[in-house]
Amino acid sequence: MADRLTGKPVADAIKEKLTDKVTELKSKGTTPKLGIIRVGARPDDLFYEGGAKKTCTAVGMEFEVFEHPVEITEEELSKAVSEVGAREDIHGILMFAPLPSHLDENKIKSLIPVEKDVDCLSPISAEKLFAGNGNGFPPCTPTACMDMLDHYNVSLDGKKCVVIGQGAVVGKPVSYLLLKAGAEVTTVYINETGTLCVDELELKGGTMGLAKRLEGVTTPEICKQAEVIIAAAGVPRLVKADSATAGQTFIDVGINADPENPGKYCGDVDYANVEPIVARISPVPAGVGSVTTSVLCKHTIAACEKSTT
Repeated sequence: MADRLTGKPVADAIKEKLTDKVTELKSKGTTPKLGIIRVGARPDDLFYEGGAKKTCTAVGMEFEVFEHPVEITEEELSKAVSEVGAREDIHGILMFAPLPSHLDENKIKSLIPVEKDVDCLSPISAEKLFAGNGNGFPPCTPTACMDMLDHYNVSLDGKKCVVIGQGAVVGKPVSYLLLKAGAEVTTVYINETGTLCVDELELKGGTMGLAKRLEGVTTPEICKQAEVIIAAAGVPRLVKADSATAGQTFIDVGINADPENPGKYCGDVDYANVEPIVARISPVPAGVGSVTTSVLCKHTIAACEKSTT
């Protein structure tokens, strides 16, 4: 039976450290504050917002929600985002996406100042991140994956890692963070033509790029060669037992409506069949997702610290 890598102990450890940091900042006259920008009221946004507010309160931070109607114009929202970004009392900004289709999302995200973009929403922040110039914050979910691996003492230096999925929110940034930690990273994904791509990645001058594309290999073959697998494709139970072998660590980022159990959720990994084979595995729910709001607060507090130095 595999060790179950749950998120709560990781989140609790992060929050304990954050509480001390907030106490120190308050003693110097500054309280870290998160600004949450939301257009409409989608249930998933409200759920995450509730968790973020709860974590802020737990560590002693402040927060303020800026709610806007779905029919807001691009000019109105752009003005509102710029105003939040200019406020000195707000150190971190979270804006829920996707935005309604009549709004230019990238244009509006670009209005979030990089130093306050605590979930790497802006294309400008992402460009800086992958250029390796040290500015800005990586997205919260990939950071939560790294924090989980660190908390459970999973070594990455020199280890073979496979990332399933190359999305901008998780797959690509977590690949970059793994490379920075010294891992050998291969990413597996379906490209825009529907073709399976298996890419070995590398860092050159701090910038992530393609080292080699592997041909004629399957996802199970690549996964079985890895010591750490991070599943972030957004497909229910995509990763089966034929991708697993003894000694591996699986981090499951997927959060999907369970097609076999209406009203419940499942990950990208076929947990019931993979868990008996591997050494460590994170569950869904109660895994990576429960760490992300703690990371959000960690980034906001770090932004606050930078603004006061």
